[in-house]
Amino acid sequence: MRSVLVAALVALLLGISAVARADLKVVATTPDLAAVASEVGGKHVSVITLALPTQDPHFVDARPHLALDLARADMLVAVGLELEIGWLPTLQSGARNGKINKGGRGYLECAQFVSLLDVPHERIDRSMGDIHPGGNPHYMFDPRRVAKVAAGISTRMVELDPSNAVAYKTGLDHFLVKLEASRQRWEQALSSLRGKHIVSYHRSLTYFADWLGCSISAEVEPKPGIPPSPHDLTIILGIMKSQAVKLVLQEEWYPGSASQMLAEHAGAKLVRVPGGPDYNHGKSYFDFMDTLVMRVKAAL
Repeated sequence: MRSVLVAALVALLLGISAVARADLKVVATTPDLAAVASEVGGKHVSVITLALPTQDPHFVDARPHLALDLARADMLVAVGLELEIGWLPTLQSGARNGKINKGGRGYLECAQFVSLLDVPHERIDRSMGDIHPGGNPHYMFDPRRVAKVAAGISTRMVELDPSNAVAYKTGLDHFLVKLEASRQRWEQALSSLRGKHIVSYHRSLTYFADWLGCSISAEVEPKPGIPPSPHDLTIILGIMKSQAVKLVLQEEWYPGSASQMLAEHAGAKLVRVPGGPDYNHGKSYFDFMDTLVMRVKAAL
């Protein structure tokens, strides 16, 4: 009897271990990428995000525990376009994991899958602010482009773990069906934005505006990463009044005083945009976009 109980306990522990073990250990640089990778990979992947939704992804502390996450990773999913240039290379170096370095089989920059906006055609220098020479990296605000990103992630998962290829392709199919239905719902909710003018704090809502057919009249930052002066705000206020701008959008991590002042003087509303899903507490890309759409719709 005792031997039977021991055998049963061992079988149970082995079963728990099998359930807990993922076939692919995935690290994503941002929570929105992590959420997409998790849905595509399903039970065959474990996914960690390096940046939190409360952090500006341009500036993430390169802490040792993040390097440890990368050291254990089979796959690193990055935004690219130098969004993470200030901190990710340091973590990759500390991780000493060649397969997730640039050029490695486990390294995936998702910008390659989308059509890019704000690609500079002139020579770039630091006097222009934090310009991304390859194009605007904030494409995850557009669900049409997210569909392309999900497909790229699925393809790489299949390459790295062919034994679960069917599961990764099925996960992608399920995600795309849900995304298409959600996209139609979001577009209906924000249909009144089409043809309208908005203002954003940072040059991060370009893809959002492209998706919904609205125009960004100005950014509160005179140059990316440069806070506005009183003179800059006066110019923007004039633009808002002349173009009847009624909406100012900015991510939650930026200081809100300048945007709030502009909104109040122009008779507009300020909408604080979430930086991504709270992935570590179980929130999905759909939760993130639902919150964003709800906040914008409430301000219209």
